Amino acid sequence: MSKKVRLGIIGCGGIAGAHLEAYKKISDQVEFVATCDLNAERAKHRKEQYGFARSYTDYEEMLSKEELDAVSVCTWNNYHAPASIAALEAGASVLCEKPMAMNAKEAEAMIEAEKKSGKLLMIGFVRRFGENTKFCKSLIDNGKLGEIYYVKTGCIRRVGNPGGWFSDKKRSGGGPLIDLGVHMIDLARYLMGKPKVVSAVGATYDKVGIRSNVKGVSWWKSMDYDDYNDVEDIAVGFVRFDNGATLVVENSWTQHIKESRLYLELYGSKAGMQMEPELEIYSEENDYLTDIKPKIDLNSSSFSGIFERQIAHFIDCVANGTPCLSPSEDGLELMKILDGIYQSAETGREVQF
Repeated sequence: MSKKVRLGIIGCGGIAGAHLEAYKKISDQVEFVATCDLNAERAKHRKEQYGFARSYTDYEEMLSKEELDAVSVCTWNNYHAPASIAALEAGASVLCEKPMAMNAKEAEAMIEAEKKSGKLLMIGFVRRFGENTKFCKSLIDNGKLGEIYYVKTGCIRRVGNPGGWFSDKKRSGGGPLIDLGVHMIDLARYLMGKPKVVSAVGATYDKVGIRSNVKGVSWWKSMDYDDYNDVEDIAVGFVRFDNGATLVVENSWTQHIKESRLYLELYGSKAGMQMEPELEIYSEENDYLTDIKPKIDLNSSSFSGIFERQIAHFIDCVANGTPCLSPSEDGLELMKILDGIYQSAETGREVQF
């Protein structure tokens, strides 16, 4: 595609800013056509901020009036499926923020729309674009860890419920599992070679609450913050895959712990690896135990850096047909895992697929 990719954005809140800053970096490849948000002022602000031609409050109207090649869907989770399907049916390729949908059933409908449209549905698994992820994947693909049979991962916070739509289940679909767990479960599964889930066991707890009363510390909050909360504080899960490997995951927004922590540990037959909180490889050499710390610039995996690489990849896929690193099928498999953990937590039983 020699001409610029005509871009629209649906949802102009916080995460849209990360998308738009990244699109700005490749503005020579993108034509900024239209913004859309339920909040007219927010849509207008993003239009003026990034030089879009027009703004809307109804994505159906935008899609019917504008001829778009690509759309970023950055809405509340409950709009991911309908907005993405509408954009695909209108002839635009879609980059949909994580999680792909509210559940696997919605994700399946999105994939069906993708197939019928002949366009691309890419899922926003942005952590796949970090330099540390690239290094770990290359090491694993070259067999340095051997067979990966067990992974532990989590993102746990002492305090950090973002409030607003995030903690409103009818809009978000859940709490920290569907928000933070998406990143860590996908990253683990991606590094493992994308095995298929066969069963899941999980538990969720809502014993602490949103903790908006806490003073002396600050945390990230949604743009339309309020302290309504009907989602879990913490979720834990145990997942089995078709290759025999297992995954343990824990995620929390608010928990009585000493400090917040992000971790990802992979255990293989030849070596073990810690990707978070810092990258290290544990093995042996000449009958001696070894710990290896690769030299990788931390800035290469910064928040802005990984979004820039993700957006550049999306536009490359749309313009040149480059194979997608985060295809919709991976989003569906992730939604199955989330559904399984939530269903198990509700029923007290293992869920099999």
